[in-house]
This record gives sequence, structure tokens and C-alpha cells, in this order.
Amino acid sequence: MAKTQSSFFTSISRLYPHVRPIMPQLLMGLICALLASLVALTIPQVLRVLINETLHAGGATTAVWISAGVVLVLGVAEAGLVSLRRYFVIKPATTVETRMRVSLYDHLQDLTVSFHDRWGSGQLLSRAMSDLNFLRRWMAFGAIMLVVTSLTVIIGIAVMFAMSWQLALIFLAAAIPIMINAFRFRTRFSKVARLSQDQAGDLATTVEESVHGIRVLKAFGRGREALENFNEQAEELRQTEILKAKHLATFTMVVTLLPELALGTGLVTGVLLVADGSLSIGALVAFFATAAVIATPVEFCGMLLAMALTAKTAVDRHFEVMDSVNTITSPENPVRPAELRGALSFNNATFAYEDAPDKPILKDINLEVKPGETMALVGITGSGKSALLQLVPRLYEVTEGSVTIDGVDLREYDVGHLRKVVAVAFEDTTLFSSSVRDNVLLGAPEPTDEALDEALDVAQAQFAYALPDGVETLIGEEGLSLSGGQRQRIALARAIAAKPRVLVLDDPLSALDVNTEELVEARLREVLADTTTLIVAHRPSTVALADRVALLEDGRITAVGTHSELLAGNPHYRYVIASLETEPRDLDSELSDLDDEAEDAIR
Repeated sequence: MAKTQSSFFTSISRLYPHVRPIMPQLLMGLICALLASLVALTIPQVLRVLINETLHAGGATTAVWISAGVVLVLGVAEAGLVSLRRYFVIKPATTVETRMRVSLYDHLQDLTVSFHDRWGSGQLLSRAMSDLNFLRRWMAFGAIMLVVTSLTVIIGIAVMFAMSWQLALIFLAAAIPIMINAFRFRTRFSKVARLSQDQAGDLATTVEESVHGIRVLKAFGRGREALENFNEQAEELRQTEILKAKHLATFTMVVTLLPELALGTGLVTGVLLVADGSLSIGALVAFFATAAVIATPVEFCGMLLAMALTAKTAVDRHFEVMDSVNTITSPENPVRPAELRGALSFNNATFAYEDAPDKPILKDINLEVKPGETMALVGITGSGKSALLQLVPRLYEVTEGSVTIDGVDLREYDVGHLRKVVAVAFEDTTLFSSSVRDNVLLGAPEPTDEALDEALDVAQAQFAYALPDGVETLIGEEGLSLSGGQRQRIALARAIAAKPRVLVLDDPLSALDVNTEELVEARLREVLADTTTLIVAHRPSTVALADRVALLEDGRITAVGTHSELLAGNPHYRYVIASLETEPRDLDSELSDLDDEAEDAIR
């Protein structure tokens, strides 16, 4: 994950396309905030007039009441303008936040699997939630107040010079070390802010992994070790946050202390100027009232500057993802054949992961799978079977050579169309926190009850009807409320419901018993008789049910034939078959069989 280094204005300017639609509302909010500050600067001038013109022997009392009324009106106006600022900016800022979040999610859906292999889910989550939430608050408050604060200080100093240039110079002299310190603060704080946000993303990844793997942690009794690892990461983030607070506290101390020192020095100087007649009492009071008005923005600038630097980091982190390019795209003029037979062919296909281009996983793969044929793919662990399957729906792209369907390179098809033609079921099933119905019909061209019933029947997943709410039962996050065999059957039903021309199965029946597997295979042959199937097999029974078998050895196809032919003539094939795992026991099916036997005995 490359970390973008750019200037503040370069980074913030990238928000403009998103902010442009709401720019009128932001400008209205800025104007309201600026008017509120100008109203606050006006109040000291009312006091100056009151003191110089009215507060003396024989002065009219009505002038005091008038002045008090003016101050009250100005105070109410200031409060009203502050409320209007919030009214103008809150809704538009939340709209921008939502649009950016949806855009980020859409881009994440579009990016390649290799991108998601490199990025931790917590990092992406923190960018989608925490960073964009902070940007919304900065757009609605921090950016506007930074501009208003700067203008308030400039206008206030100009007013102070108009009243007494001697006193104004004292306050201006205090601004020089503040500016120097602000430059140092910006450099230090920006680095720590970026580190903090990255560490928060890593911490989110750890939490997510622990929650998803809670059964493993509990089963192996590793909860204490997981806690210690989390505690170390949390402590690192705490130390970084403390360092952030120290930098901010130091800067805040400077911007608070120096104006106060200038105030004390100015008070002594002002009294001397009044004593020799160079300055009126009213002007002195108005000067220090104005100084009090701009003192708050000056003290506030530390927090506003910290917000701006954190916003800059959030923008950089957001566009690190948005700038990632999707390398698996559709051509300008995709091929859209009227009918597909499903002939699958690998032609000198070579594949290597992006982070190891000189170490190909697959080398010069040549394999023909006929329309309607079931081809089993076998090989020892690490031979590249799963990688080969993922080339078919273009989850990964071939490095060299090509993969074709009906003689057309996959890169000539529209990606969306291709992934409707090709359905996939993986050994490591992924289900969503939704109903059984929604999971099964996820890719179905016609999400009807008939399609649902047929898919569940073929996958031998009729257990779904016996769940508490039937097929409307929410199966929980990643389907962990179901057993391994049940999850695999739901995932297989999802692939079947898609009505594909090419079906890619990465050992999706590994958790099933032999009887259930045979029933699934028999129904697959019946319902998907015209569907080309490429299946990774880790069990002899799966291999025996295939029309032909391809042997993958060290990333190369070394033999293709029927199970009997390879068994008789290929020593490595015999070795692979002998090393395939023995048939696993599906406890769910066994318990179901025992229940059936018990019911029969009762009858």
C-alpha cells in the first residue's frame, strides 16, 4: 500500500469534484459564519462609543439603554448566524459523505481479486467509515471555521491597528513565533496523524479476523494469545494518539501563552498611552475587547490546523483506493454470441501473481474441455488447481497465453456477461448475512421459487425447508450458523441456480459423505447435462464420476484421460490418487440417517 505524499492543497483539491454540487450551500455557511464573526467584532466598537460619548458626568442614561439594546441585538444576530451556518452545511456535507462512501464501495466491487489479496479488510473498512466520517465533519465545520478564523484574525488586527498601531504591533510581534511553530507542527502532526489512521485500520483488521475466527480461537484455546496480540496493537495506537496529543498540546500552549503575554504587555503600554493623552479610555477598552474576540480564534487554530492535517491524510487514504486501477475490464466492443456451447480451452496459459511475476504458478497450460463434459482436475497440494479455476471467470488474468470459451478469448467478452455464463462454487464457502433464498438466488437469471426449489434439490440441500423460517431463515454472518456440509450445499445450489454454461467447482463437496455426494453428482448430470464442468477433486469418488481427468503437476498439465487410462499408465497419477484424502464423515448426514432409522423402528 503506497502512501501518497503530496501538499495539503494538492490533496484537498481532489475533493472539489465531490464538493462542487454543494458549493453554494457551503458558501452560504461560510458567509453566515463570517458575518457572525464580524458581528462579534462590532460589539467592542459599540462599547468604545458608549464609553467615550456617554459614560461621563451629565451623560444621558438613555444612551446606555440604547447601547445595551444594540449589544443584545448583535448577540442575538450572532447566535442566529451560527445556527444558519449549521443549517446550510450539515445536510449537504452528509450527502457528499454518502456519495463518496457509495462510490468507494462500488470501486471496491470493481477492483480485482489481487487487489483484495493485498489489502486488509480493516484498512478498507476504516477508509469507508472513519475517514469519510471525519471528512464530512471537516467539510461542515473544520474547513469553514479555518477560513473564518483566519479572516477574523486578519480583520481584527486591522481594526486594532486603526485604534492603536503601538498596541497592535505588540500583538503582531506575538504572531511571528506562532507562525514558526505552526510550520513545525504541521510537519510533525501530519506524519503522526497518518500513522494513527493506518494503525487504526490494522486494529480493525485484527478485530474482524478475531470475530470471524472465534470458533478456531476457542477450539484451540488461543484466546489469551489473541488478546495479547490485540493489546500490543492497541497499545501502539494509544502511544501514537498520545504523541498526537502532545504535539497538539505544545502548539496550543504556544498559541495561548503568547497572546496572553502580549495582552499583559499591551495593557501596561495602553495605560501609559491613556495617561499621556495618546489614547482614549474608550479606545483602550475597545482594543482589549477586540483582542478578546480574536483570542478565541487564535487559540482555536491549533485544533483547526490539526483537523485540516487529519483531513488531508483521510483524503490521501481515500484516493489510495480510488486510484487503484481495475486491470480486468471489458473491451470497448465485447463479443456477445447469440448462443454458447460452453467449449472451454486453455491455450499456453501462464499465470503468476502480481507480487511475484517471475514465479509463475501455472506454466503453458493446454487443456480442452468439451461442451457438456465434466473434467476433473487433480494434483498434489500446491500444484495450482485453484489458481487454474479462477482464470475461467477472470477473477485473475492470464499472464501469457489465453483462455477461451467457444474459441473466443475471455478478454473479448464483457466481464459481467462472462460471469453470468460461468458459475463458481469454492471449497471455502462464502455466504452472506441474509436468507437462504437470497443466498441461493444471488446470481439466478430468474429468481423464482421454481429455480430455488430445483437448485436446493440438486444440491441435496432440502434441509433448508426444515430451518426455523424455512428458506427465509437468516443464516447469520458468513453462514456460520450452518454446518460445513450445509454451507457447501447452499453454495453449490447458488452456482446451480445461476444456470451457467460453464460450471467451475473447487472441490465443493469435500464436507459431504459419499452417499450425498453421489446423489448430488447424479442430479448434476441430469439437470446440467449440457453444462461444461471443471471440478477440482480431492476425493477418489469425485474423480471416478468425471468424464475425463486432467493431471496438474508443478503448474503444468502432464496428462489427460479417463480415470482408468491414467490409473493404468501414469505413475504420478497413481501416486496422487493414493494420496487423496479418505472419505470424510459428514456428521450432519449421519445424524439424519440415525433419526430416520429411529423413526422407522418406532413405526
